[in-house]
Amino acid sequence: MAATRLELNLMRLLSRCEALAAERRDPEEWRLEKYVAALEDMLRELKKQSSKPAPELLNEYSRKVDFLKGLLEAEKLSSSMEKALANQFLAPGRTPTTAKERTPATKTVHLQTKARCTGQMRSELLGTDPLATDGLTSDEKQSAVELDAVLQHHQDMQEKLAEEMLSLARSLKNNTLAAQNVIKQDNQTLSHSLRMADQNFEKLKDESDRLEQHAKKSVNWLLWIMLIVVCFIFISMILFIRIFPKLK
Repeated sequence: MAATRLELNLMRLLSRCEALAAERRDPEEWRLEKYVAALEDMLRELKKQSSKPAPELLNEYSRKVDFLKGLLEAEKLSSSMEKALANQFLAPGRTPTTAKERTPATKTVHLQTKARCTGQMRSELLGTDPLATDGLTSDEKQSAVELDAVLQHHQDMQEKLAEEMLSLARSLKNNTLAAQNVIKQDNQTLSHSLRMADQNFEKLKDESDRLEQHAKKSVNWLLWIMLIVVCFIFISMILFIRIFPKLK
């Protein structure tokens, strides 16, 4: 499906925002923040349209807008440590915004921002100007290299921890879904057993009523037979007495 005019404008503005985010901006720069706010409005309108893009593409747009918004919020933090930690949890886009990009621009911006925050952290710890690295002595350069290694190791550990947490969350989700399926199957089995028990109870009740009626009929026939036998014996005794009188 061809992109609508609103989607094309969103893509153009998104590409412009990514380019601004990649530049070193003055603290008083206001355009990027206004552009990102406009992107949020355009994205909301795009989601309301009947001819909106595929859900995967909408999710990618939302991911990039959220990244830019989080990037601006991270830049407002006071310390470089807080900035580095905030940037660590930002999620850049997965696909290029324009056909000219070989890699997603937000991913490049993310790498640049992390490198910039790492440099600021190193400069704060060493008490040096982040731009004046040529005047460092060999010992200071060695310390800077060691510090970079420590920071990189810390960053790698954070990424590994994030991956493990994500894997744990996925495993927990899968286990939860499996448990839900088992519980659902157990409920279905229990419901089926209850229905079968109700049916068997009704059948047993019907059979009991039929047996009771049959027993009543049998008792009635037995009483009539006994009554007939008694009457026959009584009549036979009377006839016997009449036919054979008492001997004197």
